Amino acid sequence: MLLSIHAEYPEPRKIQRVIEVLEKGGIIAYPTDTVYGLGCDPLNKQAVDRLYQVKGMPRTKPLALICKDLSDIAKYAVVENPEYRLLKRIFPGPYCVILKATRDVPKLLMTKQKTVGIRVPNHAVPRAIVEALGRPLVSTTASLDDDPLVDPWTIDSTFPGIDLVLEVDVCGSVPTTVVDLSAGDVRVIREGAGPVERLA
Repeated sequence: MLLSIHAEYPEPRKIQRVIEVLEKGGIIAYPTDTVYGLGCDPLNKQAVDRLYQVKGMPRTKPLALICKDLSDIAKYAVVENPEYRLLKRIFPGPYCVILKATRDVPKLLMTKQKTVGIRVPNHAVPRAIVEALGRPLVSTTASLDDDPLVDPWTIDSTFPGIDLVLEVDVCGSVPTTVVDLSAGDVRVIREGAGPVERLA
């Protein structure tokens, strides 16, 4: 089902509708500052399992968390001063950062290396969802064979298991830049929408 929502000023009643879907274990597709994401409530194991099935993604592929701000990140990831300075520079923005996970990260979202991917998108819709949900949102790119899908109608027809697709006028077409900070240095895993020079 598609739900049209304002990209810059998401209507509170529509955000509440999203929360109702998430709290019932639903999966949503939502816009970000890069490409569309697929997400669910990280505390709902059945929803996370369904998300893997809907996307046809192997369990070895990690999911990320969308946080609302830097203080939110510190609950789920170990952030020392050098990392904090970098995160302050790039968030909110088109990056996904891999950090050492804290015990607050649900086990099913933690990698074997005890790391977690974190995003703070520069987009009002996912941030309003996280604010209203009261915890992060699980995030994975809405893609088919690693090819990002940016049209809500295409996403809705490609993934019939999705409960709600949020439709906005404009969405990016380039995925995030993925950066691994978990080993104490800056390693670019994937170049994307976020300029690599901002990481220096």
